[in-house]
Amino acid sequence: MNVRGIILETLLLILQGDDFGDRIIKDVLNRHAYLDRQHRSFLKRVTEGTLERRIELDYIIDRFSKTPTGRMKPVILCLLEMSVYQLRYMDSVPASAVCNEAVKLAKQKGFASLAGFVNGVLRNIARNPEEPGYPDPAADREGYLKLRYSMPDFLVRHFLKAYPERAEEIMASFFREPDVTVRIMESAATEEEVRQKLEGEAELLRLPEIEGLPEQTAAYVLKGYDRLEQLTAFREGLFAVQDQASMQALAGVELKCGDTVLDVCAAPGGKSLQACDELCKLGGGKITACDISEKKTALIRENAQRLKMDMLRIDVADASERKEDYVNSADLVIADLPCSGLGIIGRKADIKYRIGQEDLDSLCALQRKILGNVSAYVKPGGILLYSTCTLNPAENEEMAQWAAAELSFTLEGMHQIFPGPHHDGFFFARLRKFT
Repeated sequence: MNVRGIILETLLLILQGDDFGDRIIKDVLNRHAYLDRQHRSFLKRVTEGTLERRIELDYIIDRFSKTPTGRMKPVILCLLEMSVYQLRYMDSVPASAVCNEAVKLAKQKGFASLAGFVNGVLRNIARNPEEPGYPDPAADREGYLKLRYSMPDFLVRHFLKAYPERAEEIMASFFREPDVTVRIMESAATEEEVRQKLEGEAELLRLPEIEGLPEQTAAYVLKGYDRLEQLTAFREGLFAVQDQASMQALAGVELKCGDTVLDVCAAPGGKSLQACDELCKLGGGKITACDISEKKTALIRENAQRLKMDMLRIDVADASERKEDYVNSADLVIADLPCSGLGIIGRKADIKYRIGQEDLDSLCALQRKILGNVSAYVKPGGILLYSTCTLNPAENEEMAQWAAAELSFTLEGMHQIFPGPHHDGFFFARLRKFT
């Protein structure tokens, strides 16, 4: 199967909705690791680009096709979408190659009778690169934002209401190429030692600090490599892959030697392992990472083993159900709770097609239930660190204020981090339990 055939199969798999697109794409890239770097890059870009621009692509196709996209067979629709993405966003790919390969794929998939239709639509689009245009933003702001950033109507309205001055900036940020950001395991290596290990394999660049945050953790971005598993420093556990914004949640928490830390929704373990690293530097402590299933805790265990963090205890536990063994046990409880994920649309584009108002409402109810349970795990005078990877005041600021008012905590500070050039959208709040 050629690369475009793999792309088509991947898009059809994502369309089934059994898993998030980024996980499916990662699995496909792993299964086709034999492909050279150029072909892997093409596969990744076209698949991700088609997924994130699906609303705009369907709008273009509908303007040039007599058959509406809503009535097309999934194979033909995905084939047209991936082809239109190449025509509109990949100048290095000749239009003739895009059209010819699409026709071949249609025939290979058993749709020879529709090959002429596919060819006609694509060649018509290729001949009219400026059509159709976007709506006038002054006359139809919502319509413009929907098509310009392939954002469903519900989310366009959400961002305009919640962040009127930042709405377009937020939506535009989702189209940046996601960086692989890392945090050096300072208990195991220095920055210079990691650079030496990476010499000839990858480039390590120090990222600027996130504007407006009083506490900062050093973050780096990796460049110039193909696969993480090929890097010596990765295999030896000298750095952890973690988004820069996520790192900052723990930066302002002053851990002490001997502290007990409990992470209640820990998978894949980024903050748990960050806390482990800090406690190791301080001389030790106790830390437990929990999540709801063996599948999720397996991800934590895999990362802990690579990073050689034997001190981390891993437990299968549902955070929405109180565990009496944990009551009044922790100096720090990390509660990075299930959320709508609107801050990470740039990494998981299909979030925007899955979410609705009813989901936001049900998630807020779940967050209140979990916070009500895990607040009991914090020792008097201890810290509850609440965080999400979303952009929604109801799940963020309002939830932190609710926790402070209803659960006997003092809200010491909170930060909404908007998506930036090198990081996702993220929120965290520090709450101290009454003594």
